[in-house]
Amino acid sequence: MAEIVPFYGVLPAPGLASRVAALPYDVYNREEARVCAAKDPLSFLNIDRPETQFDPTQDMYAPEVYQKADEMLRGEIAEGIFRQDPVKNYYLYELTMDGRSQTGLVACASIDDYIHNVIKKHENTRQEKEEDRVRHVDACSAQTGPIFLAYHRDERVAAVIARAKHEIPIFDFESEDGIRHRGWRISETSDILEICEAFSEIDRIYIADGHHRAASAVRVGLQRRAEHPDYEGDEEFNYFLCVLFPDDELLIMDYNRVVKDLNGLTVPEFLSKVQETFELQPSEGQVKPGKKGEVGMYLDSRWYRLTLKKTYQSEDPVLGLDVSALQTHLIAPVLDIQDPKRNRRIDFVGGIRGLSELERLVDEEGWAVAFAMYPTSINELFAVADEGLLMPPKSTWFEPKLRSGLFLHLFER
Repeated sequence: MAEIVPFYGVLPAPGLASRVAALPYDVYNREEARVCAAKDPLSFLNIDRPETQFDPTQDMYAPEVYQKADEMLRGEIAEGIFRQDPVKNYYLYELTMDGRSQTGLVACASIDDYIHNVIKKHENTRQEKEEDRVRHVDACSAQTGPIFLAYHRDERVAAVIARAKHEIPIFDFESEDGIRHRGWRISETSDILEICEAFSEIDRIYIADGHHRAASAVRVGLQRRAEHPDYEGDEEFNYFLCVLFPDDELLIMDYNRVVKDLNGLTVPEFLSKVQETFELQPSEGQVKPGKKGEVGMYLDSRWYRLTLKKTYQSEDPVLGLDVSALQTHLIAPVLDIQDPKRNRRIDFVGGIRGLSELERLVDEEGWAVAFAMYPTSINELFAVADEGLLMPPKSTWFEPKLRSGLFLHLFER
């Protein structure tokens, strides 16, 4: 059963949340991070991506870079930019995009629940990305970016959340992208006990986004245990920062694909190959898939609707995903892209950027073909994780993105 606990939250001082809040560190390349961090010295991106504080030629993985992150974090805490609550609380984090809201419980999860698969995964991590965050978390003795977790809706938790949201928010602002962010404390002892007890009866929680951050936090926690062999289990390094959302509030958007060339085929030859496994229907306008099994394809300045033939449909939790079907029956055998995670002939485009971005990439940027996907559902994600299986790369795109810097969790050095 899940152990989801309150913690001594470190939050921006009143009035500073809008300046501190930053998109996750991994949505930027190095130059983008440098430009964005320079816009405001209080942006948490300066700490999340500490190489921005050095010359562009600096090795971004050098020890002094991570030490700089710790130096800046401790300095801002000393200056009062961040303040640590004197008692353990739960918190709420609500994000509203296009009139639609989702509210997450900000808490700490147990590294043992991660190890014992109470917290379920659906994605492998890449060693180099994991190592980067291990060094960052270790140097700062803090988790600075929450892991995005999901759970099956629980009415007891929902009732506490609803009551807490009647209180005055601890922050309330709209970010540059039009998303409203609000936060609350849950400090009543009875509410804290109710949430603890409710989660103690939930036997599975899912990583929706943040597999690298989760793996890194757990590795540092285990390292601290090795360094403190007399640990008792309630030390802060035994837990990691997370935001937990009920499944019925989450929005998963499409994660689309673009391919650089047709693997030597002419357009007619390629279309003929497509029709071996898909029904092909030309369209006069953009094709946004309306149901599972449909794919929009933009090729040679024209849209097509693809529907996977029944012969090739699968009930397997992984093979039955639309992204798997496209990879298995078209991208791998026809376009000869066997490993989409590493092949530079394919790229991935978050659905937040729209179908017009796919047209632009093909018409203006030299990509040969684009595929618009139907979004993977949260139930499909849960089914894959429950079976202990892994999704293909870039199967889910969650919006809106959690901001870093609004809630921090410090632990023992």
